Amino acid sequence: MTYKEILKDLKAKKYQPVYLLHGDEAYYIDKISEYIEQHVLTEAEQSFNQTIIYGKEAEAKTIIDTASRYPMMAERQVVILKEAQEMRTLKDLQPYVEHAVPTTLLVICHKHKKFDNRTKLAKSLKAKGVIFESKKLYDNQVSSWISTYLRARKLNIDADAADLIAEYLGTSLSKVANELDKLVINLPKGSSINTQLVQDNIGISKDYNVFELQKSLGQRNVLKTQRIIDYFISNPKKNPIVVVVATLYNFFSKVYQSHYLKNLSDNELSSALGLRSAYFIKDYKLARKNFSLPKSQEIISLLKEYDLRSKGVENNGTTSGELMREMVYKILH
Repeated sequence: MTYKEILKDLKAKKYQPVYLLHGDEAYYIDKISEYIEQHVLTEAEQSFNQTIIYGKEAEAKTIIDTASRYPMMAERQVVILKEAQEMRTLKDLQPYVEHAVPTTLLVICHKHKKFDNRTKLAKSLKAKGVIFESKKLYDNQVSSWISTYLRARKLNIDADAADLIAEYLGTSLSKVANELDKLVINLPKGSSINTQLVQDNIGISKDYNVFELQKSLGQRNVLKTQRIIDYFISNPKKNPIVVVVATLYNFFSKVYQSHYLKNLSDNELSSALGLRSAYFIKDYKLARKNFSLPKSQEIISLLKEYDLRSKGVENNGTTSGELMREMVYKILH
């Protein structure tokens, strides 16, 4: 079942005895389990009929005993197993699933990785309950997700502003949704969100962020690059070298690929590189012009080297700031 189908059934009070919510994306797992926790039982019923158990501390026997009880002064009870991926005896729930108590909703939240569907437990869950896999979005799907999320709240967002948020926050939907909620809390319905509003409210410095760094490097703008690096060194917690290296690696890998895709149109090139939109394609084309194929290849090797050095490999006490300055110098020269 899909996320929307499960929520639709829950709102219609069509309940299943067992739910397995699993996958790499925690956002939808949290949303479904939160809805069940907050809405299946009334506040009065929750005291005696709702149990939250954490996988790291749980044993299968405890969960089976709890789920096998009958509800007290209510039609059903809810048992939510959180962090099920940490539970050593999870597979031992299989006999209960085979004979699940119809007045219990057992919700298994298996986050941050896919559940092995070859197990006996998975096969029983498929036959007796609901299995939902929460998949991570690809990079080029996040901007569209942001627009849809805001439309549901009667708000609009410029395409470049959505791209900026997606580029800055990445693919973790929980993180993105949290920042969007803070951004829109005081906006009236019908408002339109632009890049300035994003920069002012999501902590993206207009001139000194890692995306401005990759842009200035792509332009081979030595002075601007130096200013950004000076800012990064002065604010190490905001711009850790590990994040800077990972972002630049992603950028220059695409620059390298684009050398083999020179004959494509902007839209075709954007799609081939897996970009969120063609909005940023000009940055990659300019970087391709400024960095030859051999130099692009050299930069990728450099970034791998400095990633290891930033983690202590063959690094004789050089600080993160010094590493960053040295790395950027070698990229530009």
